[in-house]
Amino acid sequence: MSLHDDALALAPDLVRLRQDLHRFPELGLDLPRTQERVLQALDGLPLEVSLGTGLSSVTAVLRGGRPGPAVLLRGDMDGLPVVEKTSVPFAAENGAMHACGHDLHTTMLAGAAHLLAARREELHGDVVFMFQPGEEGWDGAGAMLAEGVLDAAGQRPVAAYALHVSSTMPHKEFSSRRGPILAASAALHVTLHGAGGHGAVPHRAKDPVPAACEIVTALQTMVTRRFDVFDPVVITVGILQAGTRRNIIPDTARFEATVRTFSAEAQSRVADASVKLVRAIAAAHGLRAEIEYLPEYPVTVTDGPETDFLADTVRDVFGEERFRTLPNPIPGSEDFSRILEAVPGSFAWLGAAPKGSDPDVLPSNHSPHAEFDDAVLPDGAALYAELAARRLAA
Repeated sequence: MSLHDDALALAPDLVRLRQDLHRFPELGLDLPRTQERVLQALDGLPLEVSLGTGLSSVTAVLRGGRPGPAVLLRGDMDGLPVVEKTSVPFAAENGAMHACGHDLHTTMLAGAAHLLAARREELHGDVVFMFQPGEEGWDGAGAMLAEGVLDAAGQRPVAAYALHVSSTMPHKEFSSRRGPILAASAALHVTLHGAGGHGAVPHRAKDPVPAACEIVTALQTMVTRRFDVFDPVVITVGILQAGTRRNIIPDTARFEATVRTFSAEAQSRVADASVKLVRAIAAAHGLRAEIEYLPEYPVTVTDGPETDFLADTVRDVFGEERFRTLPNPIPGSEDFSRILEAVPGSFAWLGAAPKGSDPDVLPSNHSPHAEFDDAVLPDGAALYAELAARRLAA
């Protein structure tokens, strides 16, 4: 039987694990229940398991029966602070949600561990299974790097791979691209300090609210007028806060934005330009601006030969029609970018939209209505396993 056949036989166990993880999402770097559930899923396998000290990570090493290099497979485990609004019978009820599909990633990686453990004697080297917390803005990959995940097998991996499901890509379609595939991210935090007063006499105050609105609009204009459309920049303000009542001018207004870029030049220019713009508009309104510009994840850049290898593996295992080359990078960001800065590898999407649905109209990842199809679990587990086994053999 093939790895894919074995994965299909594991499907009922994979579905149970995924749905159990989905019911109890945890946030950030501290995922004690998720970590315990992963350890239960790996129990009995011939793995060398180590746990994180500063985060609830699980690193498991499978020693192949034949000498060879090491390959790393990553699956992230954390959820999002989103109240679930799906109608699935296993919906979370704790105020959080696996709205980005990390419960599927964790399950597929655990499935790959079972598939490869059953073929341990045939493996030409070692496999590192990286179960990572804190992908959603907590830099869990950076923390696991600091704790030595790349040295877990006693030798640096020669390649690293990660999969990510999408609720808005065609059912069971894998996709990737050579080079930049996801954006770098940064955070812009701004607090405007003015002078509060009565809403009826704004000339006796220094109102930060219209200045904040002007800055938000000006940031969008800056992106379209000062940056090359072929080296794109995205700035989105996700938090805007001010005031306590409609007739009170507040002392302060604050906002937070996410900034996405695809090149080092754009990263540097947007950091400088956005800070100068905020200061200038605040000064024009007689306000003081407190600004933090915080770089987060770098651009996720796939290795060309490793991405070609991934595409060839998908086509060989699942069929030519199951792989699509992405025409453009995606403005989302990923801390797997840190792994790919250190190790050649690739990152691929797996369409998990419900079968028969139109992915163009479905809620996207991070939506409280996002749904993912359990039918993709065996395919993801099989691809993880095939990538590791074939790369080691090569």
